[in-house]
Amino acid sequence: MDTWQHTTVLLNEAVAALLGDSFTKPDQTYVDATFGRGGHSRLILSQIDAASRLVAFDKDPEAVAVANAIEDERFSIRHQGFAAISELPGSSVAGVLLDLGVSSPQIDNPARGFSFRGDGPLDMRMDTTRGQSAADWLATAEVGRIAEVIRDFGEERFALPIAKAIVARRQERGPVSTTAELAQLVAGSVKTREPGQDPATRTFQALRIFVNAELEELQQALEASLDILQPGGRLVAISFHSLEDRIVKQFIARHSREAFDRRAPFARGEPTRLRAIARVRPTSAEVQANPRARSAIMRVAERTAA
Repeated sequence: MDTWQHTTVLLNEAVAALLGDSFTKPDQTYVDATFGRGGHSRLILSQIDAASRLVAFDKDPEAVAVANAIEDERFSIRHQGFAAISELPGSSVAGVLLDLGVSSPQIDNPARGFSFRGDGPLDMRMDTTRGQSAADWLATAEVGRIAEVIRDFGEERFALPIAKAIVARRQERGPVSTTAELAQLVAGSVKTREPGQDPATRTFQALRIFVNAELEELQQALEASLDILQPGGRLVAISFHSLEDRIVKQFIARHSREAFDRRAPFARGEPTRLRAIARVRPTSAEVQANPRARSAIMRVAERTAA
């Protein structure tokens, strides 16, 4: 049984945007590229016809275990990151959904090491069966590299003092191994912080993004969506911080307008491959009921026939 509960953000809005008018068409394939705890997947399954299919992906073994409990012949789960949607056949998919948030069970369970609110091992891997944990990386990384990661992925202006504190601690007493230890080190290095924000917020975000290669995988998945979506197919992406949203926004913008070569102004540009549909934020009622929804931005685009 899954002890940790999750409330899906923009549930109805995302599924309505994903299905568009295509839910009236039989025999379609949809992709939930980030299954999480299955809120989106279950609603999609309740609305598509008996001949359609839903393929879900997730790195997290706990999420895959939840997905395996779904008894529906139209549904399948793959224990893979969402960049693996590239393995699907070209022009075979009617909709791709990317919910880029960390699920509440990952945040709330101290054993996963995602949060500074409880003490646990400093892991942060979405897929606990492979890869290097945050603690393992911090045990050997150089000051400059640690500062670069915290600055670039956390937009943290005190990245260098934080990195120096981590390495100094490593040299004096051994590597940082728990979330509480890291949060305490960061708090001692950050001079000022926005009201209401914990000093460790940006550092924890940065390490999580880095350990899981989240931004690289997002770029790969977006590019893959162009190949697997059929004309009229929908791309729906829900972001929770500016780095993700910027990548999604720029990707949709880049493929929603013809690209002209300035050196050859009379040459024909590359045809557009997407049409921007919508930008949606949670309602005030949703944010009040689920504060973790407050930073969410959903962008929707449609694959053109080009």
